This record gives sequence, C-alpha cells and structure tokens, in this order.
Amino acid sequence: MNWSEQVVLITGGTGSFGKKFVEIMLREYHPKRLVILSRDELKQHDMREAGFDHESLRYFIGDVRDPSRLQRAFSGVTVVVHAAALKQVPACEYNPFEAIQTNIMGGRNVIDAAIDQGVERILALSTDKAVNPVNLYGATKLCAEKVFVQANAYAGARETRFSCARYGNVVGSRGSVIPVFQEQRKRGRITVTDPRMTRFWLTLEHGVRFVIRAIEQMHGGEIFVPKIPSMRLVDLAEAVAPGCAIEFIGIRPGEKLHEVLLSEDEARNAVELDEMYIIQPSHPWWKRGNWVHARALPQGFRYTSDSNEQWLSHEQLLELIEPGAAVKLRVPA
Repeated sequence: MNWSEQVVLITGGTGSFGKKFVEIMLREYHPKRLVILSRDELKQHDMREAGFDHESLRYFIGDVRDPSRLQRAFSGVTVVVHAAALKQVPACEYNPFEAIQTNIMGGRNVIDAAIDQGVERILALSTDKAVNPVNLYGATKLCAEKVFVQANAYAGARETRFSCARYGNVVGSRGSVIPVFQEQRKRGRITVTDPRMTRFWLTLEHGVRFVIRAIEQMHGGEIFVPKIPSMRLVDLAEAVAPGCAIEFIGIRPGEKLHEVLLSEDEARNAVELDEMYIIQPSHPWWKRGNWVHARALPQGFRYTSDSNEQWLSHEQLLELIEPGAAVKLRVPA
C-alpha cells in the first residue's frame, strides 16, 4: 500500500507504542495526514514539545468511550491503529467496569465509527494475556479480539476490514517490569515472583514494524502473532541488575507462570510464515485462499514462552534496552 496516500489515525497515540509508531511513520512512511487521538491534553502538549510537531500531524482530544467524537475524528481516515486501552492488571481488577467500558465498549465504538466513516483498514492491538485469560485485563482483550474479528461480518460488502495484532511484553513500555528492576537495583535487592517464570519480549520498534506489516498484508479477520524470543525473569533480573540479591515473592493473583501467544485450540486455524503466525477466523465469510502460501501447523502445536525456540541472552537483552549497555556492565552472553 502507498502510505503517502493514507490518512492514518492512532487511538491512545500518546502512549509508548503511539510515540514510536508516530516517529517511524513520519520518518519512513510519510502519510498524507497522521491523527493522534487521546484523552490527555498534557501528554499531547508534552509530545508536541518533544518534537512531534510535523505539518502532517493532528492532535485530537477524545475518548474511545465517546461514539460521537470518534465519528468526527474518523472522518476522511483510511487506516486506524487502535492502541487505546486500560492495561494495568491491578487497576483493571480494582475497576472492572471501567476496564470493560474502555477495552470492550470502546472497541465497539471504534468499529461502529470505522464502518460508518468508511475507514478501509483497522488493526487493534492485543496481548498474550488474551489467551486463556486469568485476569480481567486479559478477559477484556479476549472479548475485544472476538469483537474485532467478527466486525468484518458487520462491514459486509463495504471495503472496511478489521484485524488484530497480538504480542508479548514490550521492552521500554510503561508496563514493563524492566523499569521496576532498574529502580530496585539502587537498593541492591530485586523481587521476582517465581524462579521458573518466563516471558516473551520484543522492542517497541519491533512491535511497531510488525503492526505496519500486518496492516499492509491483512485481508480482514486475522490475528497476527510475531515470532519473538523468550527469557526467564530470573535471567532478566540478573542482566538488568548484576550482583543484586534476588528475593522470590510468589506469583501474584492474575499472573501466569508462562505466557501463551498461540493456544493449541487456536493453532488448528493458524498458519505459519517465517516471521509470524496467523490465526484465521473460523467464520463462513473468511476466504480460505487468503493465505495459501503459508504453512499449516503440526497437530498439538502451541506457542508458549517456556517452550520457545528463541531465547535472549543477557547481552542481547541489554542491547535491546540500551545499545552499548552490555559492554558498560560487562555482562557475559
């Protein structure tokens, strides 16, 4: 697709993902117009002051809970990246109705506005926590995935198409455990829930580029899952804070021991490419010829952080956090 002809809008555009998405879009893809929709005027001001002040940028104050604002914001838009969500697991548990209003009903509002305004491609961001969820945040994202996939039936004969991108923990995001470990490092003691715990990891830039590729390739209805490396949380703590004592505090409510990005049940409808898995919808409107060049997955396949074939070394993780950090800390690979 020719990005220079696209009018792109990102919900939750002042967050970690939104900033990196806008940065890469402006530097490499040059869309006709790029709209940042978010609730917080201060974050928009700070973003503009930080240099995000290109002539193609538009800042819209608005909430995905507000259907009429989305109708106005989506006017003339051709591509939407839906990144707005309540993402903190404890906050969602304590405020369940708020999480549902934003993550599920907000998604519905995005879908309705996109169909009404003739947006061509909409990609919603999801999370590993949507697979077999054990907390409310994961449950709301599971519902959001289902709603966005099935929204293609609501679009009908229109050109509007919906898909999702699902990935794991992001190095450098606000919700990452890495800043917590970096802060605890000052005290010389790191807290880890369980020595066996593993997690998927990718950088903000990797996540953004994966989302862009998914938008370019989507037929509408897919859930795109990148192939990304894993790391044990103990190894992560040792890499970020070498020499610090590690205290194991037990798995907290709503946490999993290992992450799942593709369940065994989903794998029956999934196919594989070199860099990602694609979960195809099991609905009558889906064309089975859409991904004929992809490979079928073996029976019983599942993609989990503990059985992953790719693993990060200490040095590789530190290079993801800060280029040159491994040399400074002299951490072996």
